[in-house]
Amino acid sequence: MTEVLASRSFRGPAAEEAIEEIHNDLDSLWLDVPFVNDMDQMTFTTAVIESASNIVQHAQPAGDREVELGVETTVQPALLQARVSAYYAKAPFGPMEASTPDDDAESGRGLALIEALVTTVTFERQDGTNTWVLSRTSSGD
Repeated sequence: MTEVLASRSFRGPAAEEAIEEIHNDLDSLWLDVPFVNDMDQMTFTTAVIESASNIVQHAQPAGDREVELGVETTVQPALLQARVSAYYAKAPFGPMEASTPDDDAESGRGLALIEALVTTVTFERQDGTNTWVLSRTSSGD
């Protein structure tokens, strides 16, 4: 098993306030692992915040409960990983593939941006929870 050097976890209502809390968690996380270079920190943070923001903006409740947002972030010696989850949410509609919308479109670029910032993106749906797993292999610079 690979050693986890630092981690953070957030779970709460999928609301705008959550994004600032997650951002603060990530800022705090980087203080625990100063060997992670600035580029890896910046790109990974952007991918996690984009993914969490997409849940806040677009996730729809599957039933009577409000959607909750969860973010679990871990740092291993050469891997940054985040599990960004939408609890009690409907399955996303449409294909889970990055696309390039028209130049005038105001949305639709999130997944393409996330894919450009991390090494892998996977999607899981289980028990009413949508989870995006973002992994970035550390560049080690």
